[in-house]
Amino acid sequence: MQNIPEVKIGIVAVSRDCFPIELSRKRRQNVVAECKKQNVSVVEIETIVENENDVLKALNEINEKNVNALVLFLGNFGPEGPTTLLAEKFGGPAMVTASAEDTAKDLINGRGDAYCGLLSASYNFGLRGLTPYIPEYPIGDAEDTAKMIADFIPVARIVLGVMNLKIISFGPRPFDFLTCHAPIQPLYNLGVEIMENSELDLLDIVQAEKDNPKVKEIAQQMAVELGKGNTYPDLLTKLAQYELALENFMNKNLGASKYAAFANKCWPSFEKYFGHVPCYLNSRLAARGIPVACEADIYGTLSEYMAVCATEIPPAILDINNSVPKDMYEECRSEIGNYTLSDLWMGFHCGNTSTGCIVQPVMQHQLIMHRLMEPGKKPDITRGTIEGQIKSGPISIFRIQATPDAEIQAYMAHGEVLDINPKSFGCIGVFGIKEMGRFYRHVLLEKRFPHHTAIAFKHVGKALFSACKMLGVEDVYFNYPSGVYYPSENPFN
Repeated sequence: MQNIPEVKIGIVAVSRDCFPIELSRKRRQNVVAECKKQNVSVVEIETIVENENDVLKALNEINEKNVNALVLFLGNFGPEGPTTLLAEKFGGPAMVTASAEDTAKDLINGRGDAYCGLLSASYNFGLRGLTPYIPEYPIGDAEDTAKMIADFIPVARIVLGVMNLKIISFGPRPFDFLTCHAPIQPLYNLGVEIMENSELDLLDIVQAEKDNPKVKEIAQQMAVELGKGNTYPDLLTKLAQYELALENFMNKNLGASKYAAFANKCWPSFEKYFGHVPCYLNSRLAARGIPVACEADIYGTLSEYMAVCATEIPPAILDINNSVPKDMYEECRSEIGNYTLSDLWMGFHCGNTSTGCIVQPVMQHQLIMHRLMEPGKKPDITRGTIEGQIKSGPISIFRIQATPDAEIQAYMAHGEVLDINPKSFGCIGVFGIKEMGRFYRHVLLEKRFPHHTAIAFKHVGKALFSACKMLGVEDVYFNYPSGVYYPSENPFN
């Protein structure tokens, strides 16, 4: 998977000067040894931080070892000032954790009081306006701490990705999709760069690749990927030219950023001038960690990008599209299990889901656009989408979004794609999420979230929630279990 950060975590022990420094050193070494047992990659920083001069030494060592995410480990009480100063000067994602006491046999010289020291450090993080990652229970022995570090890796990858991301868009966001519009100021607050371009710019860069010999090579790759699903072999050269243009433009325009994602207008004028729909190309780029959101949905592609950083597998962006008919629900009771009808919905899009996430992917024309652009005609310019049933398995839905008054909010929920024939067109699946009906009413509708949701093909709510908090997203919503009421929910319903 390209276009996402490679996390290199360093662990720094801190020590308060009135406590034995060897206690911190020994406990850090135990954590590193346990990380090796658990196959958790971590770089040991030899400098132990007791004062400001140690902070400078530690930073030099961190830079020399190319560490881009940091574990601040309180082996004893720790010096709260230098500890938080190190996090501030480091500037990247940082986690703070504290050592549990080792044994009841040594609670005099061997007592570290890190449980207390973490309270002081937390207060100092607040003074500096920092938001480190703090595990749900941040006190533990070496084995516990190694597990905490493993949990921190996807969180750090998301934060590093967002901090170094550029979103490239082509075309204005369509009038008929005002729900995809949102103020971009919060993106700059997150550290995301924006580069908005016109559809003429897009046409220009695609035409420039017409004679590039790489086009033929990419078309051949497409044919192999599609296999029996290659229903329009004559179209592949056009599609390959478009894909190459986007990727070359991205590489030339990263600038100060390290990673990129796209949010492109994809209809109705697109098809007339490019001669195809862009769906399959969007799916191919997403498979390489370069999400391309439809309808110029900037926050949609950010949501997808955070999802791929969390999972390291291709994401998708789907419409939270339609309800499941009652007769389908009755026909498929054995596959549905204990989901209620209101727990179920269908996720759909024209065809931007990667082929590896679809049961039998086939290239098709886009039916909705065909109705609009080629009514009664043989499909031509509406060809190029990818269709099929989305594979069953665990998923997370996720959306980060600016409100009209430029605040930032997010939601997430765990669920699954059920092994049920959706009996419809597009890339589509039957999704089950516990208490989805209430979540739909009291979060998605009430908080004014748009119809697009990012799909992570794995349960990664834990990492996404923590990353959102580190990035400063105060309002993060999730589906409440039965019996726990949303603030606006009618208890007499």
